[in-house]
Amino acid sequence: MKYKRLTKEQFEALHQEFSNFLATQSIDKTEWDSIKTHKPEVAEQELDVFSDLIWEGVLTNAHYLEHFSKNHIFLFHCQEKLIQSIVLKSLVSEIDFMQKEGLQWLSDNMFTDNVEIHLGKKEYEQERNSAIFDLITQGAILSDGQLYLQINGIIQA
Repeated sequence: MKYKRLTKEQFEALHQEFSNFLATQSIDKTEWDSIKTHKPEVAEQELDVFSDLIWEGVLTNAHYLEHFSKNHIFLFHCQEKLIQSIVLKSLVSEIDFMQKEGLQWLSDNMFTDNVEIHLGKKEYEQERNSAIFDLITQGAILSDGQLYLQINGIIQA
């Protein structure tokens, strides 16, 4: 398995896609029920293959990630060959970017001595989707890129 197995909730949400996946292998509901009962290891393999297919699709289409912690915001733009980052750090320890007030504080203090801004970019050290998956397992979430683009636009201006 390349990534990780989807959760029960994720499988439930993707029920129709999983049914289609099994159908492409000529496995209907009756046969699937039989496989689960009599060949659980085969059923496990099918769940893993399907999970990897879903992850591969999600990661291939991922272009922006965000990771918020109390005093840091990491914004990533995942391009084909490299990843660019914007890291915002509050130098005021009481500020919490996980709260709405913290984000408002950031808006008011972005270009003061209370906020450090670091820009970076590097080529992927491993396959692109694996690198993105690693960021997700470390707490990053998929994003529409709005915050990255907004802050990048301000910095570049």
